[in-house]
Amino acid sequence: MKIKHLTIDPNWKSRLTAIGYGYHSDHDEPYWIDNYYYEITSNEADTIYQATAEVWDMCLKAVEHVIANKLYALFHIPDHMVPHIEQSWESESPSIYGRFDFAYDSSKRKLKLLEFNADTPTSLFECGIVQWYWKNHYFSESVDQFNSVHEQLITSWKDIKPYLKGDILYFTCAKETLEDLTNVEYLRDTATQAGIQTQLIYIDDIGWNGNSFIDLEGDSIQSIFKLYPWEWMVHEEFGHHILNDINKTQWIEPSWKMILSNKAILPILWDLFPHHDNLLPAYFEEQRTLRNYIKKPILSREGANIAMYYDKELIYSTSGEYGHEGYIYQELATLHKEESGFSIIGSWIIGQESCGISFRESTMPITTDKSRFVPHIIKH
Repeated sequence: MKIKHLTIDPNWKSRLTAIGYGYHSDHDEPYWIDNYYYEITSNEADTIYQATAEVWDMCLKAVEHVIANKLYALFHIPDHMVPHIEQSWESESPSIYGRFDFAYDSSKRKLKLLEFNADTPTSLFECGIVQWYWKNHYFSESVDQFNSVHEQLITSWKDIKPYLKGDILYFTCAKETLEDLTNVEYLRDTATQAGIQTQLIYIDDIGWNGNSFIDLEGDSIQSIFKLYPWEWMVHEEFGHHILNDINKTQWIEPSWKMILSNKAILPILWDLFPHHDNLLPAYFEEQRTLRNYIKKPILSREGANIAMYYDKELIYSTSGEYGHEGYIYQELATLHKEESGFSIIGSWIIGQESCGISFRESTMPITTDKSRFVPHIIKH
């Protein structure tokens, strides 16, 4: 796994804009990297595939463990949501996707799970579409990429279609969030290609008629994909209506994903599968045995409020608004490093299948919303 450079296309920005990618740069700082990429081997691609499948299986067993032992307090999940979570798990409510973030230790050729973005992962459009078009622009069609995201999304929507409630599958995100809207519209397009009737509605515009959720025309919403975190919804008035909804609206992702999208799942996994090759030691309390570790709020996003310790001394931290909900402590991972920065691997699970990867690169060893997206190819 190594960085390779290209002679950049001088029209790269307009090329990306033409395919609907409107946030490739942030104040002239590139979010998307067009002039270099990661080249990985087939064996490395196979390793990522196997690790993703195995960790996904462990995650499902961990959800079963949390529900069976009612460990919701560790996740700071409100009591009123427990019946909804358990019902969504027992009824096998449809789930479409998630993204594992892995550290890759090149010297040991080992992948280590950093966290699981199980509820509202973004960068799906970049992974499934943008880097595919990038590959076809710079390379011949014979060059491979670990990327069947688009096909797997359509297949998964087809599998889910018979189990959807109502005639329309709504798609929602907050207003004025270009990245979220782009990802939602991409997902909606793949659902449409799967033969599902869809409609976009901003979460700000979803109404409540006293009994059920309604759209702007007053029609009942029975199935909806949301790119909006469960942990925000359940603390809003909007979220409390979920429990009183006579239609029992079908939410994708389902509420049981609250367990996996919470970093409290990391100590649970380590407890259930100690010393597994793809896991890092993780605990709810600071441990004497951990000298080099990360302190993470269980609900933080985009690398906020992370503290990094080396030999038990704080060496780096990020700011933010998280932490009151509690922390976990995870052994410090060895990240892959190139001259351009530190990288992690985002590995997508869609419809139970490992189907695509993306690289995020940071100048410092914590991935944030400013981290760069680096495309890749597979070398044979």
